[in-house]
Amino acid sequence: MLAAAAVLGLVVGLVIGGLGGGGGVLTVPALVYLLGQSAQDATTASVVIVGAASLAGAASRMRGGIDWRTALGFGIAGIPAAYLGTLLNHRTAGPVLLLVFAGLVLVVAAAMLLRGRDAATEEPAETGEPAGEAPVPAGGTTVVSRPATRRGTLLRTTAEILLCGGAVGFLTGFLGVGGGFLVVPALVIVLRMPMSLAVGTSLLIIVLNSVSSVGSRIGALDLDWRVVLPFAVAAVAGTLLGKRVAGRFSGPTLERAFAVMLAGVGLFVGVQSLLAL
Repeated sequence: MLAAAAVLGLVVGLVIGGLGGGGGVLTVPALVYLLGQSAQDATTASVVIVGAASLAGAASRMRGGIDWRTALGFGIAGIPAAYLGTLLNHRTAGPVLLLVFAGLVLVVAAAMLLRGRDAATEEPAETGEPAGEAPVPAGGTTVVSRPATRRGTLLRTTAEILLCGGAVGFLTGFLGVGGGFLVVPALVIVLRMPMSLAVGTSLLIIVLNSVSSVGSRIGALDLDWRVVLPFAVAAVAGTLLGKRVAGRFSGPTLERAFAVMLAGVGLFVGVQSLLAL
């Protein structure tokens, strides 16, 4: 049991360090299907394990690898949402909990794969005009579109951060995941953040969400430390190693790898959950 937990923790850490999230997507199924924990116990243990590993990853990216304002916005929005998610977690049957988990993972994987395909096939329009200028119509009058106001852009971005942060916080409490498998797509797709910056920002968000979720479970925190401790220690080591591995690959490559991993895990957990109903 000790050796299995350590090996699984190392794998989870590599994913967290390399992709900025996704550790909970692996941790919950590993604890349930390989280490024999119940869905509720696994979701609680996963929050602790993924939070510890993400803390190590965020610490290693302090200089220039984190968008602090976005991370704090996500974290603040996620605090009350994580509490609500935890309440629902305690009132949901195990197979149903895992089935929801699988469905969400598959949706996120599909969104990331479709985004990658669209980005690869998208070509800039060849108008012959300089970038940033509108073509001059026949009448000789130049039509210039008014740029969005700075205040409007700020309000829209703030709303996106709060909505995404609340959703991720709720799912952290409900499904016991750090939320990285949702945070990274949200940062990349919704907030248009570069993958390299999204990874570090996601790790800090996971830490904040994990702290909120653990705090909401503190009265019923019953962990098997014989499993959790070696799993968490190995995950921390794997996270630090995963950062070095990720540095050798491009953002799109990491994004595709992340999406494929999510799809595989989602299909497996979904089939197992349906069989258990």
